Amino acid sequence: MNRPGSQTDEIGSERIQKIIEDMVKVMRKAPGLALPAAPDWNSLKQIIVLEDTKEYISYAPKDDIKAQDRRPFELLVIINPKLKKKGKKAALFFEGCLSVDGFRAVVERYLEVEVTGLNQSGQPIKIDASGWQARILQHECDHLDGTLYVDKMVPRTFRTVENLDLPLATGCPKLGVRLLS
Repeated sequence: MNRPGSQTDEIGSERIQKIIEDMVKVMRKAPGLALPAAPDWNSLKQIIVLEDTKEYISYAPKDDIKAQDRRPFELLVIINPKLKKKGKKAALFFEGCLSVDGFRAVVERYLEVEVTGLNQSGQPIKIDASGWQARILQHECDHLDGTLYVDKMVPRTFRTVENLDLPLATGCPKLGVRLLS
């Protein structure tokens, strides 16, 4: 899980298209918001799939949806993504992952990012993302570099899903948006 993926150059191949198709099926069945191909798929390829539907969002507390700037977006397939962090604002929120199922931790992420790469057909794409979508993209690009959210978490915030509502430990930063110095 902590090994970086390699560039995908056989985009039109049946093998890569099958990996993408399987990734989308697993993501939707899990349910999850995104999946990286490397290394969770025994395919060290740089591919991510992500989407956030109205249905998924409806399960979240309304206060969280607003604070996290969470909006629905359709399925995105990004091959060989390159992430660029933008702006001077970051947000601290709990994050989870199917690779570390049943747990969450607070992670600081930029509020705005730009991701370039190729779509499922091999055409260049550019995504300007903000809010929760920007968080998802950073999380998945980290995966492709061999980094998990627990490698970036704020110390003393790791907890089980059942304990999410417990207060943060003394000295932990408050959840929400902040200016970066």
